[in-house]
Amino acid sequence: MTPENQARLNRADGGDPGTVFRGLANLVYASDDYFDMYQALCDAAPHLVDGCHHASLMIKRNGRLVTAAASDDVARRVDELERQIGEGPCVDAIEEEAAQLDDDLTAACAWPTLRDRVLEETPVRGMAGFRLIVENEKVGALNLFSDHPLALTGSSVNQAAVLAAFASIALMAAQRQEQVTTLRDGLNSNREIGKAIGLMMAFHKVDDDAAFEILRNASQDMNIKISEIAKQIVQHHNTRPLT
Repeated sequence: MTPENQARLNRADGGDPGTVFRGLANLVYASDDYFDMYQALCDAAPHLVDGCHHASLMIKRNGRLVTAAASDDVARRVDELERQIGEGPCVDAIEEEAAQLDDDLTAACAWPTLRDRVLEETPVRGMAGFRLIVENEKVGALNLFSDHPLALTGSSVNQAAVLAAFASIALMAAQRQEQVTTLRDGLNSNREIGKAIGLMMAFHKVDDDAAFEILRNASQDMNIKISEIAKQIVQHHNTRPLT
């Protein structure tokens, strides 16, 4: 997280939950670094959710679950264990509509294999997972961990649901920005290709189909994208000496 965003969150941290949420909202809407948004959500969770000591944000990326951010190594380790074992409240929360909660790992547990590893390797004694949805697509989960049995309560679940909504907003913002960036790159490439075709038509005295075929053949022969070939042609034209 950048020093500026960390300072902003720290200022909010000392106030009431409403103040912290307003600080988070500023980060979500103002930051250009999406890792900062994810990290701020995880860092804020222990201050916003009763009984929470650690938090992580797990998302689907190219068909795989990855930890996008975590408040600390403990949260990151529990995420790793869930992925390795393939079970747990965080993994299940992505697929299930209801929040997944086990408030006491020292008692009977729906995920016994995970439970044994978590108790052995971490201080975590309670876990909860909250599904994140962006445009009706299940994209990840906000995961909360407590070091004390029974510390995560019904009140904790309600607080975490609000925080999960912020996480969904952050993911939506990231997704839309990526879409805008991809579209912008595509438009820029198309403009370069259009310029290059015009230059090839003028230079070789051919129509646009023939000019594009020249570009396509050059791309295949040189194993370079057509957009890159076009960019080089336009740059060469713009930098050539005037006669």
